[in-house]
Amino acid sequence: MNTNNNTILFLIGRILVGSFYLYTGLDNFIHLTEKIGYATFKGVPVPTLGVIVASSLLVIAGLSILLGYRPVLGIAAIVLFLVPVTVLMHNFWTISDPLMQEIEFHSFEANIGLAGSALFFLAIPRPWLWSLDEWLAARESLRERKTKRQLMAE
Repeated sequence: MNTNNNTILFLIGRILVGSFYLYTGLDNFIHLTEKIGYATFKGVPVPTLGVIVASSLLVIAGLSILLGYRPVLGIAAIVLFLVPVTVLMHNFWTISDPLMQEIEFHSFEANIGLAGSALFFLAIPRPWLWSLDEWLAARESLRERKTKRQLMAE
C-alpha cells in the first residue's frame, strides 16, 4: 500500500476513534443523571465528580485524536479514563451472578483492548499528517522563515 493510501486510512481511523471518544463523552454529559446513578450503584466514591471528570477526559481525548492536536495529551486522557473506570465499574471479580460477571468481564476486556490500542497512537510520528499540530507547525515554520529574511534584509 502506498503512502497516500496509508495517510487516508490513518485519517479515517483517526476520525472514527476520535468521534467514538467524543460522542461517548458528550453522551455521558447528556445523560449525566443516569450515569451518576449507575456510578453510585457500582460504588464509585464521589460519583458526580467521577462521572464529570471521566466524561471530560473522553471529550478531551476525542477532540485531541480527531483534530490531531496534542495527541499525547489525548492518549493520556484515554488511559486516565480507562484505568479507574475499568477497575471500579467492571469489577467482575466481585460479582457472584455468573451472567453479570461475564458481562462485566467482557467490558473489562474491551477496556483493556481500548487502552492498548490507544497506546499504539504513541508510535505514530508527530505531528500527524492533516492535523492541527501539523498546521500549527507549518505556520510557525513560515513565521520563522519570514523573521530570518527580515533579519537578513537589515
